[in-house]
Amino acid sequence: MARDHLPPRSTGSALLQPISDHLQIPLEQVNFVACQLFALVAAVWFRIFMSPSKTTPDVRHACVTLFGVYFVVFCFGWYSFLAAMGYLTVCQISRVYIFSYGILTTDFSGPLMIITQKITSLAFQVHDGIGRRAEDLTPEQLRLAVRTRPSFLEYLSYHLNFMSVLAGPCSNYKDYIAFIEGRHVHMKLLDVNWKQKGHDKLPDPSPNRAVVHKLCIVLVSLVLFLKLTKMFPYMYIVDDSFIAEASFLSRLGYLYIITQVWRPKYYFAWTLADAVNNAAGYGFSGIDERGNSRWDLISNLNIWNIETATSFKMYIDNWNIQTATWLKRICYDRVPWYPTVMTFLLSALWHGVYPGYYFTFITAIPATLAARAVRNNFRHYFLSSRTRKLLYDILTWVTTQLAICYTVAPFSLLAVEPTIKFYRSMYFYLHIICIFVLLLLPIKPQRCIPKHAQNATTKNCFNNEKIK
Repeated sequence: MARDHLPPRSTGSALLQPISDHLQIPLEQVNFVACQLFALVAAVWFRIFMSPSKTTPDVRHACVTLFGVYFVVFCFGWYSFLAAMGYLTVCQISRVYIFSYGILTTDFSGPLMIITQKITSLAFQVHDGIGRRAEDLTPEQLRLAVRTRPSFLEYLSYHLNFMSVLAGPCSNYKDYIAFIEGRHVHMKLLDVNWKQKGHDKLPDPSPNRAVVHKLCIVLVSLVLFLKLTKMFPYMYIVDDSFIAEASFLSRLGYLYIITQVWRPKYYFAWTLADAVNNAAGYGFSGIDERGNSRWDLISNLNIWNIETATSFKMYIDNWNIQTATWLKRICYDRVPWYPTVMTFLLSALWHGVYPGYYFTFITAIPATLAARAVRNNFRHYFLSSRTRKLLYDILTWVTTQLAICYTVAPFSLLAVEPTIKFYRSMYFYLHIICIFVLLLLPIKPQRCIPKHAQNATTKNCFNNEKIK
């Protein structure tokens, strides 16, 4: 039997196999959604009956860890616990060559990718807190630095808690510990003068409204994904007859449509994961200017900003937000040379070993630099009037959306052959435009904070930390 016709292997529980067969959806995906829905119910139970006022932090740590371990084993079996860092790449290779190449199913690589983020984040934060001088840290590194080694139970709880072990997101360790110990919401509320607003004590904001809102987004995203992906198959973009018969503009239009069609899959998974955390009482970020509670501390995307992005940076900043934050904190802010290049390469390695991932992130490097050059050289000419600014926003929205579609196409095509076929059908247009832009336009160096100014800021932050 050819490799392309082999069914994906299942390593998790077969309890829901009848449902998988009935819906004709891979078992791993059924297990994943079932566990996330159960996690949503468990999160509400955890917030109400295991609140910090009713139990100790150790019990809360143990509870979320046991749930998390069970969910991972139920979904993916023993493969998920092979390792996190070095073994992540080995597992990604086995996912391609031992399991079914080209079948993007929900497997053990997902939890390992999340755990990798958490392990490396915590390692750097402990190193910053214990192994480096305060004056050598940036203000953000100083704020996140962990000055006491976590206990074994805290370590397990942070990495394996049921709210984030399946689909993330990766949050910073200090926020998570504050949540378990019952300090999470109060820390965010202390920035507001509640006596001036007529309150005698700190309010207790409820996440219910945010959870319901996000579940509505989850439902709409799921329906759109299931309905539209059957109407617009992604691989049709490299179909020989389509390439031969359709015009360039038609192919470009279809590329935009299928990119829009496949986004709801990520909207569904990340918004559901955010809702699970909020239902447990985690994710409160403060009060907005209207006095409403905000529950977006660990949100992984901003759908409106993604769909209306007028620059490559705006899109990246609102897509997979916590992963982008992780890449910035452990790579971009720390490497001494070529931070943009190194960050994109690390992102490709973290995602896996499919060649398409590397085509995507390598293409994103010149695209990002070119977009930055265009913005720096031309944007100020369009700020003199509302009409010009509107024209600029429309032009940059169109170019950004088309550039994103072109850049991420190999991410779904996966292999070298269809990727090159796609590039040829599009005449390598984005690559050529980016090269011309970078050759012709002057590139302004990014502003850097002088070392002495950064140290002064860090010392002020350090003094504030000591006061707290």
